[in-house]
Amino acid sequence: MRGQEHGHNELSGTVHGPAVQAGTVYGGIHIRAEAGAERADHGRSPQTPWQLPPLVRLTDRTAELAALEQHRARSAREGCPTLAAVSGLGGVGKTAVALTWLHTLRPHFPDGQLYADLGAQSPSGPAAPDEVVGRFLRALDVPAKQMPTALAERAALFRSLTASRRLVVLLDDAATAAQVRPLLPGGLSITAVTSRQRMPGLTVDGCHALHLDPLATEAAVELLEVTLADGRVAAQPDEARALVELCAGLPLAVRVAGARLAARPRRQITTMVRALTEERGRLEALAIEGDHNVRAALDLSYQGLSPEAARLYRLLGLHPGPEFGSTVAEAALVRDATDVLDALHDANLLVDAGEERYRFHDLVRLHATAKVEEEESPEERAAALRRMVDHYLATATRAEEIVDPQHRTMARGYGPGPVITTDLGDDAEGALDWLESELPNLMAVIHRARPAGFPAVAWQLADALWPLFLRRKFYDQWRAAHQEGLVAAEELGDTAAQCRMLTSGGVGELGLESHERALEMFERAARTFRAAGNPLGYARTLNYQGLAHQRLGRLDQAAELFERAAAELPACGDRRAGGLARLNLADVALAQGLLEKATTDAEGAYATLREAGDAYNAARAATLLGRAYLARDLLDPVEDLLSTALTTLRGMAADYETARTLESLARLAERRGLPDLARDHYQEALDLYGSVGRAESEAAQRVQARLAQWERRAED
Repeated sequence: MRGQEHGHNELSGTVHGPAVQAGTVYGGIHIRAEAGAERADHGRSPQTPWQLPPLVRLTDRTAELAALEQHRARSAREGCPTLAAVSGLGGVGKTAVALTWLHTLRPHFPDGQLYADLGAQSPSGPAAPDEVVGRFLRALDVPAKQMPTALAERAALFRSLTASRRLVVLLDDAATAAQVRPLLPGGLSITAVTSRQRMPGLTVDGCHALHLDPLATEAAVELLEVTLADGRVAAQPDEARALVELCAGLPLAVRVAGARLAARPRRQITTMVRALTEERGRLEALAIEGDHNVRAALDLSYQGLSPEAARLYRLLGLHPGPEFGSTVAEAALVRDATDVLDALHDANLLVDAGEERYRFHDLVRLHATAKVEEEESPEERAAALRRMVDHYLATATRAEEIVDPQHRTMARGYGPGPVITTDLGDDAEGALDWLESELPNLMAVIHRARPAGFPAVAWQLADALWPLFLRRKFYDQWRAAHQEGLVAAEELGDTAAQCRMLTSGGVGELGLESHERALEMFERAARTFRAAGNPLGYARTLNYQGLAHQRLGRLDQAAELFERAAAELPACGDRRAGGLARLNLADVALAQGLLEKATTDAEGAYATLREAGDAYNAARAATLLGRAYLARDLLDPVEDLLSTALTTLRGMAADYETARTLESLARLAERRGLPDLARDHYQEALDLYGSVGRAESEAAQRVQARLAQWERRAED
């Protein structure tokens, strides 16, 4: 006869009592057992193993424990064994969660608890499955002389012996699914697996995968309070929050910090906060000599990586920003890095941020940075950082070309390459979305470039962000980028770059209502251009200076500067800039009540900008021309002008200018006696002003007042 490998007889169902696993057997078979009692061998009573380690205090894992229990209940209803795999970063509390869950099940699983440390991070390598299952069999009272030698036979015997038992099994620190499978019991037992690696391979075995993230701040504070247990957390709540935030919610880090404080009862929490604030020494501070050590825990995960995955891990430690896409990894490795990123993610050293983007846990980032400094030469570090920086600069420049082809892009400089870019297609809104989504990284690159030895990148990347800043009004970043870009240009002695940072940065200052500061920047650029003998550059500053005077309420001075710019710019060969000067002239004339002049200048600007192919500014001119017509009660041409402008501006995701056009359309609807349409336009305009951070602007307040008037009329 041939034994049933899983302890089940296909004809009679589950085998209860002793089972023999064998190949072909010749002769008689005699199996004896005492009635009402299971016996392991030769009449000996089976032992009941209770091997689980003791519980560790757990905080804020209610949802995770509930998910595990729901999986157990579902498996029980379906008559299946329960298998769950808990994965996460080293020190995140995987074993604590598994133990908490399994200990609560002891009353329902009276046949014992088995535990094995599978040693995925052991210096001697992972535990061999045949050795582990051998230990399990001995715990179940199988004598050494009855122990099979081959792994397959040991695993089959283990399943047979557990087929009618109700056990819980914890397989701690597993390396692979292949290591786990021979250790799965039979019957309706429960098995929990913990691993630093995600284990999709166990899904085919009906496994429920549970990934643990670091603790939220409040839960981490609670863990610190439990660890200290002396009232210091309650006495210093702000310092406690600062401490656990520096530990990035990693339970191991919080416990280590708490243990170090507990050993010094008179020390303030502030002292530990100061020790952890310095990034370079933070991992060393999160250590207890001869015991728990955050850096050592991360070292174990790092040592399990393939050479290429380890190198990417190190190089990504150089990345300046908070998260990154796959093209950044490609730039670092100079090859497609999808499989290597997957390996780092499976090892829980990268967090999946969605849409093929990743980020480091804060302490993991510090570890990766330390590794790259230890294991890569200064030349390799500089080259890898430059490739990542060039990726951002080249892709931002491509986005600039798509969104604003009329912008006078200055020369870009790249390293030895290769230069990896993200494919943005040809869609202007998509290009703007990329710039916006990557803005934290782009700003980080701008601030990192000059100290890293790439000062030109700082001003060039600030310049490439012009279309985003102009359309989506990120004023704080606008100011910061151009301030850093100006310092870099000054360090290089590049007067052309200095003037670009002064003029583009000055426009941002106007948006921040720092009009005097903007005027100073424009005047400085004018002096620089004049000293350099650059009449075109000087003429362009006339337009900018006029904008500053206009915002300061000096309309006559503004009009004079715009008139000069409108005459000098075409003479210097820049008709488009001359058209912009006429657009500004029209705006001033409209504010002064010079309606015919406003109409003439707006018409001229509209024609020039359309001819130049500047769709964005032509739409702005169309909106202004529509306002001039409205002021003169010339309603017939207004709707077509404003509707065309609206379509163009919506397509460019230029929300602020779209809001201004909607406001003019609302006024047209009022004139035509269409109150519902007017209210809709006003409301959308107000929403858009808010979306670009201009909810408190004069324009937004004007729209809000109009909406309030309509509401009062409706009530009357």
